[in-house]
Amino acid sequence: MKYKSSFLNEASMRGFFYQSTNLEAMDEFLVAKGRRGYLGFDITAKSLHVGHLIPIFLLRLFQKHGHKPVMLVGGGTTKIGDPSFKNTARPILTDEEIFENMKGIKSCLLPFLRFGNGDSDAILTNNADWLDKLEYIPFLREIGKYFSVNRMIGFESVKAKLTENSSLSFLEFNYMILQAYDFYRLYSDMDCRIQFGGQDQWGNIVCGVELVRKKLNAEAFGFTSPLLTTSDGKKMGKTSSGAVWLSKDMLSAYDFWQYWRNVNDADVIKLMYLFTDVEIDEIKKMETACGEELNELKIRLADEITSIAHGEESLHPIHQAVSGVFEADGDLSSITSIPRYTLERSNLNAASIIDIVVSSGICATRGEAKRLLRSGGIYVNGVSIGEEYSAPTTLTAGDTLKLSCGKKKHILIVLE
Repeated sequence: MKYKSSFLNEASMRGFFYQSTNLEAMDEFLVAKGRRGYLGFDITAKSLHVGHLIPIFLLRLFQKHGHKPVMLVGGGTTKIGDPSFKNTARPILTDEEIFENMKGIKSCLLPFLRFGNGDSDAILTNNADWLDKLEYIPFLREIGKYFSVNRMIGFESVKAKLTENSSLSFLEFNYMILQAYDFYRLYSDMDCRIQFGGQDQWGNIVCGVELVRKKLNAEAFGFTSPLLTTSDGKKMGKTSSGAVWLSKDMLSAYDFWQYWRNVNDADVIKLMYLFTDVEIDEIKKMETACGEELNELKIRLADEITSIAHGEESLHPIHQAVSGVFEADGDLSSITSIPRYTLERSNLNAASIIDIVVSSGICATRGEAKRLLRSGGIYVNGVSIGEEYSAPTTLTAGDTLKLSCGKKKHILIVLE
């Protein structure tokens, strides 16, 4: 489908579009530059993760086409917790925890968007600024009257919990009303007329669109994107050691790069469309790649997204590290991008290696690490080791060894 607005054209071609309200009217609205649309994040952790990248890159595209992204952090709604498609309620965080998480979320967004006071510069706002000041009775009278409980329990996010006989507290049930109120406030205060989100946010977004229409007699728009999944339908964004975080403090640039370098062959082109600034026409030419060409595209993908998330300056040490771990005569001591473990030479044996690969996250459990060791899948400086391994007597303090699990996962052991 050909759209009038350049943003919708590119968003749909890259795979960002899943569902929207009144698509034709939104297309007309977006023809003019400088429109405002928002994306909300509850701040339940100190970092965003790879699962947040689709809406973040969508707002990056929104900005590229001359519009103004509004990034809303949920300092208020985090105190409630979004129950959408979750089997358990979120833990209640303290104000101090929320404040610390908020600082981390802000730092995660800075590499992806240009913030400032210009017509298309992104702005950051916090819904605690208005939600914390609400009075219960006035809120019920002014806002609650616009919501039908019958309609709310009909949304898939709520219905799924009720069908599975999961507990849905009254606290959580209020979440979609508060998120709708966010949209109303952003529309009223900032002329922000579009809410973006993942497909699992559809019910919450529709509530906001309807509240704006009922209370202000105005039209707002909702736009959802598909969730990040692999070609076989599994969610992306986790490894054996946990979430793939965007924060540099929680995941190194090297590990971030390795995550994208090792994606499935079937997902490479899709991810090039979603998470790089490479032009669409160039990506189309990549679609027939196979064999070694596809392997090179994985490196290109990892380079493109890592340079955005961690800066172009992060690529040189990563490439140096990747080269170093595969070269037998490489100077391992000069590699700074790969995780390091300091260990006494006398303690370097098969048992300590099991501890290291588990604590580093290369293996999820000791059982998995032991099976890998028995099958010859663990290497020290490129040589497969077994359960009887102990350090050679020629090693001295200051020596660095490369410890590998298979061909793709590496850490460095520094002896003392």
